[in-house]
Amino acid sequence: MKMLAINRERLQSDIEALAQIGRKEDYGLYRMAFSEGDLHGREWFKNRIAEAGLELYQDGAANIHARFEWDGATPSVMMGSHLDTVPGAGHLDGALGVLVALECLRCIKEEDLELDYPLEAVAFSDEEGRFGGMLGSQAVSGTLSPESIIAAEDLDGVKLTEAMEAVGLNAMDALHAKRSPESVHAFIELHIEQGPILDNMGISLGNVDAIAGLFKWDVSLIGKANHAGTTPMDMRNDAFMGLSEFSSEIQRILDENGSARSVATIGRVEIKPGAANVIPGSVNFSLESRDTEQTVLDDLANAFRKALSAIARRRGLMFEFKVLSEIAPVKSDPGVIKTIENVAKSLNIPFLQMASGAAHDTQFMAHITRAGMIFVPSKDGRSHSIAEWTDMDDIEKGANVALNALYRIAGGGL
Repeated sequence: MKMLAINRERLQSDIEALAQIGRKEDYGLYRMAFSEGDLHGREWFKNRIAEAGLELYQDGAANIHARFEWDGATPSVMMGSHLDTVPGAGHLDGALGVLVALECLRCIKEEDLELDYPLEAVAFSDEEGRFGGMLGSQAVSGTLSPESIIAAEDLDGVKLTEAMEAVGLNAMDALHAKRSPESVHAFIELHIEQGPILDNMGISLGNVDAIAGLFKWDVSLIGKANHAGTTPMDMRNDAFMGLSEFSSEIQRILDENGSARSVATIGRVEIKPGAANVIPGSVNFSLESRDTEQTVLDDLANAFRKALSAIARRRGLMFEFKVLSEIAPVKSDPGVIKTIENVAKSLNIPFLQMASGAAHDTQFMAHITRAGMIFVPSKDGRSHSIAEWTDMDDIEKGANVALNALYRIAGGGL
């Protein structure tokens, strides 16, 4: 099968142009879902689709699709990611995957290649979770409900329904964006790694075999606030000391109950009453843990519960926790993994088979179709900041692997 190459200059021009949309004085991007910046980015992308002579379609979740050889009957091969950002974002997270997908469709169209399956390049809505989920890919995979749409709101209390209505959209239409498994032959997402592994190893490409699941808890240890000068150490019910002891247990729990891919993080801590001369009466903190195997996540959850209960009992504390979220891990499709591997070898591009510790739209697309991911390096592992950067040589290599993998799959190779 013919080996294809992307137009590097055209792709780089797109990356640089989109990077200016939603940029503020601090050089960060502010394209949060359905914000002014997001709307400008969407319009820019729609114009690029039209300029490429591709069919434009926007579904009920406001996902933007560029389509090639679409007939409405044959299942498509889909590639894409998202255009929305976190506040103060870098320019590559999500956007690179959308732009590479568009470039792949342009190249295949220009080459006038024969395909067995039509192609779609998609920009999913609200992957960054302004409203608490991944609206676009959840809608396509059929994992939304009327209740979840009505309940969704951002950290400022703005409802998803209100935000979409303000820009002329009906949030309930997202329920009609659902695609059947029979309508999508396969899905590929190219993304920056958002971690340090590829950059540290000097490898240009990651072939993602799994996406980590997670559980996130809101945990409280409740003791007794008292005078810091008059209460002996052995007579205290110090909530913070309970947290301190638990934090020192995390590595042991990961070693004994986790895998090489397990991580756990206490990312937020609130101590009350919070005075220098008062023993902490309570601590509230977040606990998040991730792994690529559900059985490992279950074992870690049990081990964390037991450790917290034992610490609370020894220190005369009360232990409470609430599950904030749970996301199941997902395996990439073996056929997609093998296709990416074969293409990388044909192009003489070294690659690392690896897991993704971050959640992505692929996590939901895998519910309805064969799915896989390609990573390119993140300089110093930086993302979600203006320091986010990937060398154009690495972008070109990843894009060429994506292009040829897409062509092979759409040409009947999967």
